Amino acid sequence: MASLVRASACAALAGLAAWFAACRATPADQIAAPGAPTMPVGSAGGASAFGGRDSTLGSSAEAAPAARRELDFDARYSSSSAWLASAASDGGAPLLVVRAARVLDVEKGAHHAPGEVVVRGDRIVSVGPAGDTPVSARVVDLGDRTLLPGLIDCHTHLAFQIDEQSALRPVLEGPADAALRGARHAERTLKAGFTTVRELGCDDFVDVSLMKAIERGDIVGPRIIPAGHAISITGGHGDTGGFRPGLLVQSPSSGVADGPDECVKAVREQIKHGAKTIKIMATAGVLSFEESIGAQQLDSREMQAIVEEARRHGIKTAAHAHGTDGILAAVRAGVDSIEHGSILSDEAIALMKERGTWLVPTQYCVERLELAKLPTLWRRKAEALFPLRSEWLAKAIAAEVKIALGTDAGVHPHGENAREFATYVRHGMAPADALRTATVNAAQLCGTPDRGRLAPGLLADIVAVDGDPLRDISAMERVSWVMKGGVVVE
Repeated sequence: MASLVRASACAALAGLAAWFAACRATPADQIAAPGAPTMPVGSAGGASAFGGRDSTLGSSAEAAPAARRELDFDARYSSSSAWLASAASDGGAPLLVVRAARVLDVEKGAHHAPGEVVVRGDRIVSVGPAGDTPVSARVVDLGDRTLLPGLIDCHTHLAFQIDEQSALRPVLEGPADAALRGARHAERTLKAGFTTVRELGCDDFVDVSLMKAIERGDIVGPRIIPAGHAISITGGHGDTGGFRPGLLVQSPSSGVADGPDECVKAVREQIKHGAKTIKIMATAGVLSFEESIGAQQLDSREMQAIVEEARRHGIKTAAHAHGTDGILAAVRAGVDSIEHGSILSDEAIALMKERGTWLVPTQYCVERLELAKLPTLWRRKAEALFPLRSEWLAKAIAAEVKIALGTDAGVHPHGENAREFATYVRHGMAPADALRTATVNAAQLCGTPDRGRLAPGLLADIVAVDGDPLRDISAMERVSWVMKGGVVVE
């Protein structure tokens, strides 16, 4: 009998969830549930539980209207329909109430104190002040901690770790070594509170394999948005050099391409093998054997071809760019983000603001990189470049360039990702704004409106930190509890 009652209840909930979905396209004054009063109004302000009025599913401008139609239905139905859909889809999974002294609304930069987040299955049901607990719910009381959305790092290298062997590793190890290393780093990253990472450049599609292994539950780690191989010119920052001719010869499949046609092929190869974002090497870099630090490498035609091809597939593009000319060319080509942005200019800052281009600073690695472990050429380039990056980061923050958190983890030890927050604050950013870089901002850059906030209907990716990061940003370095998709990470 109990099973029949449960089945009937789930069927009813599924029907109600379908009714709410139909309401998306119907004016509010024309909606009436059969035999039921009008549903209560949800959150004020017309912001959707799935990411607000500016959220999109895809990355291209052309996809935005359709995505908004799908996600941005009237807020008065969002909380209730999310709850009903969750209940119908998970067969009545038990409620879990997570309580803490503070629950942070990252958009407002304010707390519910004390507060709670109610979770069912892998989704958030409700968020707000601590209230009466349903009889059937399980309660986790985390005490004097702050709950935040799971964090997003927009620039990682899980399979890489800088050390004395880094320059030789391409000829000493293979993809199995990289995958094993990446599995260890993935778990460390998740336990540091980062439930999503954008993995920007990894040989042999190891990042795609890690993504799939995590999705299957074979290993523990964050949700991964993989780029596959970064796209570089021959002899450029993404083309492994420093060895004798004929060793480690690359091709568009491995990201090395010359001319627009080969660049388009390189994009297609990455996507074919599982890339969900595209990274380009717009300029030279530090950890490679070309002499220049920031000279432009891909030309404007090549960058534009890459961006346009990626956009046709609904995929975003990130540009590694240190030097001013390469930054300007990448922004004009339409990339979604500039990684590092070491030598900006007033013109570059103005253009980024005009085009809405994101800056992903990766500043912590500047302060943490152990220069003594680097080959002489790499060390010399780092010593010349890093002071300039600090100067221009402060100017970008003051100018209110859009910033999303990225760390370049692998250049510094994995698991220290949260130390990036304090670098932004030291360069003039308010703590609340710094927290947004790894939550709402990062979710917007990555095209993932189902995360980045604590709100009904979103993924139950939640972290707890000891202390109050609005008062002391270093609290973000004290993550003591992590939930990913409704499952507590042990």
